[in-house]
Amino acid sequence: MAEPESPGRDAGPATAPSPAAPASLPPSGLSALRRPPRADTRRRGRRRWAIGAVAALALATAAWWAWPRVPAVEVATVQPAWPSQQYTQLSASGYVVAQRRAAVSSKATGRLVELHVREGSRVRQGELIARLDAADVSASLGVAQAGERQARAAAGQAAANLALAQAQQALAEQELQRTLGLSGQGFVSTQAVDAAQTRARTAAASTAAARAAVATAQAAVGQAQAQVGVARVNRDSTEIRAPFDGVVLVKNANVGDLITPFSNAAGTSGAVVTLADLSTLEVEADVSESSVGKVAVDQPVEITLDALPELRLAGSVARIVPTVDRAKATVMTKIRFERMDARVLPEMSAKVSFLSQAPGANERQPVLAEPPCALAEREGHTVLLRVGADGRVQALPVTAGRRLGEAVEVSGAGLQRGDRVVLAPPPGLGDGQAVRVAGR
Repeated sequence: MAEPESPGRDAGPATAPSPAAPASLPPSGLSALRRPPRADTRRRGRRRWAIGAVAALALATAAWWAWPRVPAVEVATVQPAWPSQQYTQLSASGYVVAQRRAAVSSKATGRLVELHVREGSRVRQGELIARLDAADVSASLGVAQAGERQARAAAGQAAANLALAQAQQALAEQELQRTLGLSGQGFVSTQAVDAAQTRARTAAASTAAARAAVATAQAAVGQAQAQVGVARVNRDSTEIRAPFDGVVLVKNANVGDLITPFSNAAGTSGAVVTLADLSTLEVEADVSESSVGKVAVDQPVEITLDALPELRLAGSVARIVPTVDRAKATVMTKIRFERMDARVLPEMSAKVSFLSQAPGANERQPVLAEPPCALAEREGHTVLLRVGADGRVQALPVTAGRRLGEAVEVSGAGLQRGDRVVLAPPPGLGDGQAVRVAGR
């Protein structure tokens, strides 16, 4: 009887396969579907993508060529110009200054108690501007006036004494004459004559002394009057008055400030107001040393103010300062206004154009001007191509006039200041065509 096979015994070829055995088995159909695509499939996908990109680029190019183009143009703004510019020989810059200007102060030191003006106030010569505390000088004036009255009283007393002395002298002389007459007839003695002569001489001496007293009293009156005058001057020094007709430019102090002629002291003010006579306004312009030969006294000029660019004022050269600023190599010229304008103020910045001749009245009026390159010929007419708010061009027939520096005068119906016109328009640009401004 055969023995059963033991589990621990070697089974030989009949044993189960090892774990690596399934790798050698043939793959099933499902595992084949999970294989990566082959190289020819990848090439076909890339080829389809490239063909699509080329087609899209060709479509975009065709659309770009088919879309209507808007040309880019340079534009300029129609601005006013003055025909007088054609006579300009030289230009200079400077400032408007008042030739009569003063920092009004007081000769006395004191506290400001009254101020009757402010910036822009117009004052007349001698008008009271401000007043300082004058209690002390008013008291001194009262004392001086009392002394004057006392001196006048003493002078009156001296005059009365002189009159008495003169009367006594006249009486003594009459007695002397009677005594001398009686002495000649032998009625009076020699002693009586001597006494009469002595009384006459005494009366004459008294009259002389009275005259001297009157002179002394009159001198005392004059001295008292002088003291009164000094006190009045001191009192007037506390009253600050306008030295000339003008306008207050700056108020330098207020009521309560301590005013002193020497403003270096801490907490004090020197000038109370700064006053200027606006009828003496001039332009001080610096001219280059190398160009001063083009400037002459009474030469016509045209003045432009930066604050009032539309205002053109006629003037002339009043004088040329006979010295050269070594640091700037310039010569200062003083320009007078031919007609003053109320809008012109001191310290305004100004530009001065020195002209070769005085322009006429019609040459002082502004005209419209544009660079010559903005003019174009369309259908036998000179036109300006104006760019409207909608970006389309409108051809405006214009007439070209005088040459004004680098611009030319233009005029035409519908043309206004501030219009934008095309510079150097291309030949194909016409009325109604859309454009875009270059750089936008």
